[in-house]
Amino acid sequence: MDRIAVIPGDGVGPEVVRESRKILERMAALDPGLGFAFDEFPWSATAYLRSGEMMPQDGLEILSGYDALLFGAIGSPLVKDHITLHELLLRIRQGFDQYINLRPVRLLAGIETPLAGRTAADIDMIVVREGTEGEYAGVGARLYEGSEREVALQTAVFSRHGTERVMRWAFELAAREGRSVTSISKGNALNYSAVFWDQVFDEVAADYPSVPTERLLVDAAAMFMVMDPGRFGVVVASNLFGDILTDLGAAIMGGMGFAPSANLNPERAFPSMFEPIHGSAPDIAGQGKANPIGSLWSTAMMLEHLGHGDWAAALMKAIERVLAARAVRTPDLGGVSTTEEMGDAVLAALEWPAPGSAGSLAGAPS
Repeated sequence: MDRIAVIPGDGVGPEVVRESRKILERMAALDPGLGFAFDEFPWSATAYLRSGEMMPQDGLEILSGYDALLFGAIGSPLVKDHITLHELLLRIRQGFDQYINLRPVRLLAGIETPLAGRTAADIDMIVVREGTEGEYAGVGARLYEGSEREVALQTAVFSRHGTERVMRWAFELAAREGRSVTSISKGNALNYSAVFWDQVFDEVAADYPSVPTERLLVDAAAMFMVMDPGRFGVVVASNLFGDILTDLGAAIMGGMGFAPSANLNPERAFPSMFEPIHGSAPDIAGQGKANPIGSLWSTAMMLEHLGHGDWAAALMKAIERVLAARAVRTPDLGGVSTTEEMGDAVLAALEWPAPGSAGSLAGAPS
């Protein structure tokens, strides 16, 4: 029995997470070898407005006994974004040492990319984003606040331990999947942190001579993701650069509604967390307009992490069957179907996995 902590969050988060739970419950009903126990936690910006806390002080202790965390979205126009991010999402990522933020960028069947002339063969990369330090370490200060001498200091933290482990994980993934590794930095301008990142990348790359490598400046990488997305296999990047580039990745794969992610503690000392990378979308919250595919894809990644690779692959195949048929389309795809209708269509397309089938941690059928 896998114990899943569910944090639906704000905005469209509860709507898309509901569809993920529905899929998992159907799988458990079909397969006696599967079992899921869900506990839901109402930690959100709404909770913050009531109590002054995004999550309880002992929130990490509460979550620590679960096998995985299923997360919806966080954020509200009524609460400043740095509060919602640092007091819930980053608190979980850093507290549970979820140093691998895995974000596939893949064009699914039945979806058009805004890039002219590009097909699914051109858009198939995996971004490995460092998830616990870098530019989002939360180190800094405000000096002389409120005066004309006011200064804001934001310190990026790049440790050898943190930098090397995310790079080594990316190389291991690339070696397993027969992909190249592209490192993203800004070594020409960030003469301490990015030069250090480049140095460690070269050192780690030397241990994987069979894996093709490339180093790109982040601005050039953004250009090439639009001009030549097929050049990327595995992309390894710091917290900030990985965050920015994967929003661009979501755009080229058809929109934010498709983008999944996994926040992994590979050593499994703590639970890992799975979430779509879109925000809470308060402008459409409660209207049934949100695309649940990002949440469902993240759920496939969670299934793979929990050791249910056959069901992860079955879920991805069901998603692609529905999208390829083009009969059910949420408003972001130019249709009028609701979040629930899209989830129901994937549920109806779900089939018992073939013997020996398996997925990959990026949620793609192998």
